[in-house]
Amino acid sequence: MPPARQPSDPDSREQLVHALGDAMQQYQRSVQAFDDTVGRSLRLGPADLRCLDWLVDGPKSAGQLSTATGLRPAATTALIDRLARRGLVRRTRSETDRRTVLVEMTELGQSRTWEAYGPLVRAGLPMLDELSTEQLEFMADYLRRITALTDEHRALLARQAREQG
Repeated sequence: MPPARQPSDPDSREQLVHALGDAMQQYQRSVQAFDDTVGRSLRLGPADLRCLDWLVDGPKSAGQLSTATGLRPAATTALIDRLARRGLVRRTRSETDRRTVLVEMTELGQSRTWEAYGPLVRAGLPMLDELSTEQLEFMADYLRRITALTDEHRALLARQAREQG
């Protein structure tokens, strides 16, 4: 992939970096507000919705969901129970280790979340059609890298909080 083009004027680059930071923060707020609205429309709390989000790419153990949602194990069990009562998730045995119980999203859970998020996904696809393959590759790489950086700093903060008691 060719290196990113750099503005010839350093002040211009600084302004672009600042504008990018502002745009990312606005996007993050917009996504959070959308997720909050989805949660309200599905009558789900933020942790419940976050749990379903983590299950989109496949079953997870209760421990993985506890880590992902930031909840203690007992609260995670209560969350899973709530979602299971509503028919949005189910517990299953791992195919590789029958002693391990996994949580997976049900067809109802998938359809309810897709009803909320699907229109946004479909509306955004034409925006991606405007981009070249190289631009899409760059964006995907950047998002993976910024996600890794965020995860690294989240773990650092969690470690510091544990050390502080």
